[in-house]
Amino acid sequence: MFEIDLRLIKKYDRPGPRYTSYPTAPQFNESFTSERYLDEIIRTNNAENPPDLSLYFHIPYCDTLCYFCGCNMIVTRNRDRIKEYLKYLKNEIDMLRSYIIDGRKVVQLHWGGGTPTHLNPDEITDLKSYINKNFEIDINAEQGCEIDPRGLTKAHLEALRNNGFNRISMGVQDFNEKVQKAVNRIQPEDMTRQVIDWIRELKFHSFNLDLIYGLPFQTVESFSETVDKIIDISPDRIAVFNFAHVPWLKKHQALIKPEDLPEPEEKLQILKMTIEKLTNAGYVFIGMDHFAKPDDELAKALREKKLYRNFQGYSTHAGCDLYGFGITSISQIGRCYAQNVKKEKEYYDKLNDEILPTERGFYLSDDDLLRRFVITRIMCDFELDFSSVEKQFNMEFENYFKRSLENLSEFVVDGLVEIKNRKLIVTPMGRLLVRNIAMNFDWYIEQKADKTKYSRTV
Repeated sequence: MFEIDLRLIKKYDRPGPRYTSYPTAPQFNESFTSERYLDEIIRTNNAENPPDLSLYFHIPYCDTLCYFCGCNMIVTRNRDRIKEYLKYLKNEIDMLRSYIIDGRKVVQLHWGGGTPTHLNPDEITDLKSYINKNFEIDINAEQGCEIDPRGLTKAHLEALRNNGFNRISMGVQDFNEKVQKAVNRIQPEDMTRQVIDWIRELKFHSFNLDLIYGLPFQTVESFSETVDKIIDISPDRIAVFNFAHVPWLKKHQALIKPEDLPEPEEKLQILKMTIEKLTNAGYVFIGMDHFAKPDDELAKALREKKLYRNFQGYSTHAGCDLYGFGITSISQIGRCYAQNVKKEKEYYDKLNDEILPTERGFYLSDDDLLRRFVITRIMCDFELDFSSVEKQFNMEFENYFKRSLENLSEFVVDGLVEIKNRKLIVTPMGRLLVRNIAMNFDWYIEQKADKTKYSRTV
């Protein structure tokens, strides 16, 4: 266990990207068209050894509005609306699949939202069967789905398991009733435990629980009780997210009163307590906001330097082409990112016109590819070998990143980073502030070309 220095967290707490991509999504632009996206799909198909596939399906619908939510979601109980969306999701599968050559295996698949389990069990089976029919799913593929225990039945989980899903992710946020009421997510502990019993009974390979600190009325004492209960439940992975109160981006977050949020000092104490409890309970601190049991694939990937980061967060599958389906979903193919339109009608209109529903995207320059590699390795390995970067990109590291290394001098003094033997090493304390460290290699931030209002790094 490392010593958590709250003084340093306060010093470096500032807005910054989460680096699920580089360049980050705010740099995407509408000059990137579906034609450009298609060109890149064809180019990657024609590579000598086309990479494996990772598939993401966005199911945007939710039954109720959680006030803290930062996702792209739609609250509806209109089943006909959901059925129409699923019909068009199949249309997009047909269109994209027609461009992807046979023989490329799917090694990772994820359903996110929204609430994928807002679909009923028959809809889950129908959609997943359609995916399985159209793509070659590797026998060892990681297939995950986000669930909401509210309204969930065992039949939902049986439909997921019977159709190949082997991983589950579930939000808990906080078991405290007062907090749950304040964010409009009533999820009793016994409901959560019942769902976990079903997950174990159905022999899913692993499950992840999400917590959020910084929500209304949270205190060190109250959140400590939640953390103790989570440790008792013993999930394979735990994510502990910092609540990003961004009502200028998510208008419904204005329903949360700023005066109800914990004071900054209390919030930092909550974070410190959470990290100490989880690591003392045997969880490996992956970095930033993720924890895993030592035998979990995420912890193994960290030890073996095979960890990766994409739009789903930390992952064990590097080097895949990621295809996103559904509104707002983002694909990462070769040298490009492509994001789908945000509105259902636009999505349907484009598919009716037999056009890929791309709204914006980004084509990476050579500099972008270099910086993406550097930032990804820092975020995932928590170290960077300058020589390995030079071999891959044919450049002189200290010269190319002269300003970045100069800007890191204060991080070195504060014990967050070590630079020796032509290596950058993030210290255990530095892992909490790895976003800040990575920002020093971000050209768009360096040139002040990024005007985005990001969430705070801690």
